[in-house]
Amino acid sequence: MQQHPQFESLRPMERRVLKMQSEGTPVDEIATRLKKSPEFVERVVEWTRIPRVAKQRSGDLSPLERRVLALRHQGEDTETIARRFKRTERFIRQVEGLAHYRKGLGLMRVAADQARSAEQARA
Repeated sequence: MQQHPQFESLRPMERRVLKMQSEGTPVDEIATRLKKSPEFVERVVEWTRIPRVAKQRSGDLSPLERRVLALRHQGEDTETIARRFKRTERFIRQVEGLAHYRKGLGLMRVAADQARSAEQARA
């Protein structure tokens, strides 16, 4: 199977369709197996040819993570935030925890870049 250049960044459905297609499965058969229309399968194949934007780096925060952190910084509790986003408190705590983790990774990356730049400047 010739692997798609961005195979790992594809969605599971896209990977399944491409795998079946590379195995020689006709579009009609793929559609039947996936309980989709042949047109849908053809669209999926076409979409995989569109270059993807770079995947979000682990240090970058999603809009939801940024908003939750901002609201927590303003003093709102998780119960209030959960009601605002129509989510559970547990979910909001998970989002907040992941946001702090990603921020830490981002800081580590910045520190590593600075150390590398300083080392190159000395050389």
